[in-house]
Amino acid sequence: MKKPVVALVGRPNVGKSTLFNKIVGKKISIIEDIPGITRDRIYADAEYGKYKFSLIDTGGIDMGNEKFNNEIKLQAEMAIEEADVIVFVVDGKEGLTSNDLAVRDMLRKTKKKVIVAINKIDNNKHIDNMYDFYELGLLNYINISAEHNIGIGDLLDEIVKDFNEVEEEYQNLLKFCVIGRPNVGKSSLVNALLNEERVIVSDNAGTTRDAVDTLFTYDKKEYVLIDTAGMRKKGKIYESTEKYSLIRSMRAIDRSDVCLIVLNAEEGIIEHDKHIAGYALESGKAVVLVVNKWDTVENKNDIRKFKEEIKNNFQFMPYAPIVFLSALTKKRIHTLMPEVLKAYENTTKEIKTSLLNNVIMDAVSLNPPPSYKGKRLKIFFTSQTGTKPPKFIFNVNNKGLVHFSYERYLENKIRENFDFEGTPIILQFKNRGEE
Repeated sequence: MKKPVVALVGRPNVGKSTLFNKIVGKKISIIEDIPGITRDRIYADAEYGKYKFSLIDTGGIDMGNEKFNNEIKLQAEMAIEEADVIVFVVDGKEGLTSNDLAVRDMLRKTKKKVIVAINKIDNNKHIDNMYDFYELGLLNYINISAEHNIGIGDLLDEIVKDFNEVEEEYQNLLKFCVIGRPNVGKSSLVNALLNEERVIVSDNAGTTRDAVDTLFTYDKKEYVLIDTAGMRKKGKIYESTEKYSLIRSMRAIDRSDVCLIVLNAEEGIIEHDKHIAGYALESGKAVVLVVNKWDTVENKNDIRKFKEEIKNNFQFMPYAPIVFLSALTKKRIHTLMPEVLKAYENTTKEIKTSLLNNVIMDAVSLNPPPSYKGKRLKIFFTSQTGTKPPKFIFNVNNKGLVHFSYERYLENKIRENFDFEGTPIILQFKNRGEE
């Protein structure tokens, strides 16, 4: 059973983003100190009680702004089709507007559950404005103030009312997804993988609204391939909006152990490739960078040049292996699955505590931490506390003395001694005795 999806829609400036952050429980941003990664998040995982769901934020629909409205309206329509529940956010201070009615007209076409969240009702002065919104002719109305955390519990109660607890399908199998911007050859890659001689496609492949899950056997073991390019309703309209590809990609990333990030050798690397990779990084997933359409490159000796370009553009994931192939001609397709399996092995790897501490002690002896205002960082003990991705806790005298450059040095030393190619690793520092 997949996570339910909830979409926030409405005109501009009604407080959708504030509500989004409130439901998710934190201000969402992506790796803020890394250039080239978008800071606008339109998708997040949310949890309320025993229920988990995915939350989509959409751009404000403004009928008075034709320049941007068509694209935003398309995004909203796609999010609405993706959603199980729609929260229609309106401004309780301003009252009903023609833009609200335009959004209502969009929602009338769907048979999904719609909840009208009348926002900015933070005092009795505006409470009577809620009756204006009954003109929308919808069933569920809830007064809230996202900024002041009023009525959010009531709204969430209504959102999850008909949800079931989520049980992940294929729980014990390695799941990997194929993600990337439109037209990089995701579907061709999936077809090439499933048609490879050593791959046996199972009869019970399943289809969902957001992706195609295929259960298949490779070298006598079962795996699940999640194809985000599987949706083909309404022709190419789904491929015309990059932001929507992020929605599908995020849902696939969430359920995967390893992400194949597909790049187009013909077009080279563009900003949106980095945006999608940034989501995989933030989710802590193992990755393989797949340069597709390599058959279109005239000089095959350009691999070194292309690797340099990838290195410069994907500085935030230097651990990612790179595979060059052609899904169309199936050249080098056999090199892909071994990299997937290696990335998974590394993201689930556990290091013995004694070995880990030996490496860290040697690293500190070789290059002691710099002193700050007469104080020096001391590392007492290090242990691995998790996998997917591997997570390491450093017990120290004062975590405030950890400089980012020294943290990077320690990560590099761990990577030099233990093979973590393909996976991010997390280093956390805590003061001795701190929970």
